[in-house]
Amino acid sequence: MEETIQITEQRMIRIFLTGPESTGKSVLTKALAEHYGVPYIDEYAREYLELLDRPYNYNDVLHIALNQVESLKKYSNTRYEMIFVDTYLIITKFWFDLVYNNYPEWIDTEIAKTRNDLYLLCKPDIPWKPDPLRENGGEMRTVLFNLYEQELIGAGLNYLYIEGKRENRIMDAIKKTDGYLILKNKNGK
Repeated sequence: MEETIQITEQRMIRIFLTGPESTGKSVLTKALAEHYGVPYIDEYAREYLELLDRPYNYNDVLHIALNQVESLKKYSNTRYEMIFVDTYLIITKFWFDLVYNNYPEWIDTEIAKTRNDLYLLCKPDIPWKPDPLRENGGEMRTVLFNLYEQELIGAGLNYLYIEGKRENRIMDAIKKTDGYLILKNKNGK
């Protein structure tokens, strides 16, 4: 028997997919949005970088970060109760930090604004698939996973792990999202 989830809060619930490269974030984002019948925001970095005809630079990453924030703001006053976001500022923060040893301080402020939302942290337990835009395969996936996890903990953000192969991974994400929504509705927060 399927349980009906009703959200009593006015503010849109935002669920962010995060994790190292090639952990299924894009597939999960689309599958979750379809399952719940709500919109999603694609990973803008990939879209942007595919159009560049040169190596990216600091200003490109800054543009990507600003677009991530603006894309989310566009949905803030819509009728939707929930949105899924493929790759948000935690990943971008560490991209800045690892490549340029510096990141804009406003990113921490924006991340703090997501304290009442949920992050689905994808484990690097599926094979890395190389493509021209991916830079961090191998052991770096574990390093990044640990950095993202520490950021989530340090910032006091709500997060749940997502793991398993394709269909199991999608079912794991749905099950954990359902649990979060039921708990959120029950607590009225």
